[in-house]
Amino acid sequence: MSVRRVQGSEVEYGIAVQGQPHANPMVASTHVVNAYAAAHGLTRRARWDFEEENPLRDARGFDLSREVADPSQLTDEDMGLANIILTNGARLYVDHAHPEYSSPEVTNPMDVVIWEKAGENVMRLGAELAAQIPNTAPIVLYKNNIDNKGASYGAHENYLMRRDVPFDKIVEHLTPFFVSRQVFTGAGRVGQKQDGSVHAFQISQRADYFEVGVGLETTLKRPIINTRDEPHADPKKYRRLHVIIGDANCSETAIYLKHGTTSLVLAMIEAGFLTGNLALATPVTALHEISYDPTLTTTVQLADGRSMTALEIQGHYLTQAKAFVEREGSDEQTDDILSRWESVLDRLARDPMECVRELDWVAKLALLERYRERDGLEWDHAKLHLVDVQYHDIRLHKGLYHQLVRTGRIDRLITEAQIAAAVTDPPQDTRAYFRGMCLTKFAKDIAAASWDSVIFDLPGHDSLQRIPTMEPLRGTAEHVGELFETSGTAADLFAAITKR
Repeated sequence: MSVRRVQGSEVEYGIAVQGQPHANPMVASTHVVNAYAAAHGLTRRARWDFEEENPLRDARGFDLSREVADPSQLTDEDMGLANIILTNGARLYVDHAHPEYSSPEVTNPMDVVIWEKAGENVMRLGAELAAQIPNTAPIVLYKNNIDNKGASYGAHENYLMRRDVPFDKIVEHLTPFFVSRQVFTGAGRVGQKQDGSVHAFQISQRADYFEVGVGLETTLKRPIINTRDEPHADPKKYRRLHVIIGDANCSETAIYLKHGTTSLVLAMIEAGFLTGNLALATPVTALHEISYDPTLTTTVQLADGRSMTALEIQGHYLTQAKAFVEREGSDEQTDDILSRWESVLDRLARDPMECVRELDWVAKLALLERYRERDGLEWDHAKLHLVDVQYHDIRLHKGLYHQLVRTGRIDRLITEAQIAAAVTDPPQDTRAYFRGMCLTKFAKDIAAASWDSVIFDLPGHDSLQRIPTMEPLRGTAEHVGELFETSGTAADLFAAITKR
């Protein structure tokens, strides 16, 4: 048993134009994406292929009508906005009012950290380049989830699962886990309720914006368990679990634990291993109550009448994960996730400040408390809201998270060299390698691409030629690396793959 599974992340970045509070965020986001594309020779490269996408298919067994769907759900429509594919296999595009980076598919939590952090570098450079456009004011990007005006934007996770796992089992076991995992995935926020009207600190930026337990929506009536059934792989074999409940993390440890612990829980669900009923009486209420208590002592009601803290719920999953790994076997990264998970829960129980070097919400709370103590500030003071936002500023010389990194006050898991390489290079062990290498070597011959196909525009062919990539663990360096080395043209590569 291992934390290894095909997975990835999607991050929408908050955006502001300096000196122009009423600037159109869609225009500003387009400047960021297009500026990056132009500087890297990507403006003439492949468009995104929407043909195989179906965002209205519900895992509960039906398709939502396009007539009744909210426009924000129609992600398979080409809106004419900036939308490019990077040589590292990622997607960089404008998602309504935000620039978004969707990482390439990877096979383990540590690689999620690497390629998600690469996305921060891509966004940072895009904003810097956009500022050089004549008559354009500087653009600032934030890796956060709220604009402090009542709106929230997403940081999503994706996990490939077996199709034969009953969806009701996913809902049963993931709901308590997602509600309680915010104790180590939360990014922290000044203000409670969607409008921030309650002047206090809370653990999660996203918690207040979830209103139902299960549903298809992602921007309205957000559900704890999202039911979008869009596998981007062979639908007979796979399900893509689209996770929308989670904060955008700056901390590498938080990203690593978020994906690692979730991967373990999914493995146990697939194996039918989990025992014990942790069903919550009111999951949405529990989500909010846990977020509102940074002491982590609040108990939430279970459906069977018991009360448990978030740490106790997480401890239940940890105990079962350790037993599962002992039965099934392990590997180095799985052992590391288990060790860090247990250590973080133990230290949070003693004193959350023991995790100040690892978790975003604790690091942010420590900064805020220093300001409060030094200047005698109440939670409604504007300076604390500024500190909150500034923590997530992705500019290296401005962001408070980056100041903590620079001064050695936050733990790192990866190196700057690994991040820099991942900006341009795809993962070696998923189909993202094939997609990325096609764009690196044969960009002019690629008409379009998506997660599950690459479309060639080749001389001598009357129509476009699609290469399906429905198996996420094919198209790797091991499978096709030699073909890229020996193919002088895209036509050679296509012929070698199709035997034509």
